[in-house]
Amino acid sequence: MKSSSILTGIFIFGLLTVSCSTVDGEQTNEPLGAYENGILISNEGPFGNGTGTVTFVSDDLSISESSIYKTVNGEDLGNVVQSIGFDGDLAYIVANNSNKIIVANRFSFKKMGTIAEGLNNPRYFVAVDNTGYVTNWGDPFDETDDYVAIVNLQNFTVEATIPVVLGPEKILAKNTTLYVAHQGAYGQNNKITLIDINTKMVSETITVGDVPNSLVLDDQENLWVLSGGNPSYTNNETAGVLTKINTSTNDVTATLKFQGTDHPGLLCADGTDLYYQLNGAVYHMNVTDNTLPLGPRLEGVSFYTMVVADGKLYGTDAKDFASQGTLTVYDLATVSVIKELTMGIVPGGIYFN
Repeated sequence: MKSSSILTGIFIFGLLTVSCSTVDGEQTNEPLGAYENGILISNEGPFGNGTGTVTFVSDDLSISESSIYKTVNGEDLGNVVQSIGFDGDLAYIVANNSNKIIVANRFSFKKMGTIAEGLNNPRYFVAVDNTGYVTNWGDPFDETDDYVAIVNLQNFTVEATIPVVLGPEKILAKNTTLYVAHQGAYGQNNKITLIDINTKMVSETITVGDVPNSLVLDDQENLWVLSGGNPSYTNNETAGVLTKINTSTNDVTATLKFQGTDHPGLLCADGTDLYYQLNGAVYHMNVTDNTLPLGPRLEGVSFYTMVVADGKLYGTDAKDFASQGTLTVYDLATVSVIKELTMGIVPGGIYFN
């Protein structure tokens, strides 16, 4: 990005983030933007062509607005919109196939910049102390070129990389450590990489179940890793595993194994509660449980992604991966549908704004 563009972005950002004013001697809060209070859903879009989008849904579920980035900026996000990460008032929208990250104000969705160099199959973003970290597959068939990109968030440039093992995917920060799940790109892996934020180097590698697909922290800041297991087409099928890691010592303190052909996914945490999807149903357990639950909490569902928060479950359905998907919100106390809304093509991420 040219320096003049950066200065312009900073100026616009300053205007957009004014959040209060004084009227008759009293300070009043002003909205930060049209999308301040609600939910952002990232829609991947058609694979290999077209563009992904972002849909906004108001907190009360009464308003749904599609393609908000294009509405505000008059341009497309790119292909495929893999995920969104946040840092303060900024949203980092990862366009996987386009090898770029679009930076926008998360409340107004006004574009602030683009990270377009130094990325190769970017997947997920996290920010810690004014520095961004992005998992990159590189060539999905090459086991030697995977890395975590280190992003300067002042000028939106990749300033260094950290080599890691095959298929880095979800990334989570806890104190001075980054935890990276290695699902294995187009192959399979079974590692969690720990990166020291101070040294910007890999400090440890933990072996978990095959194909770790989810990372969450519970209310005691234990890390839970859900591994789906190797699928049957590998000719080395393995069952899923739920692993608990003490983040103070990074020791594995519990390993719960699923049945032989069970492949769970979409692990969510809400305080002391854990939820995951398996075989068309959602299961619930407490973080103190020593065994997996015997029966489901919610049946007859097929979520592409899901999030649980404040007693509600938000789940998306990608349908046929070519037409519009849906977001369905459930009340977990009554296990009933609150509302279903139409999303974009392949709704793959749910984020609270």
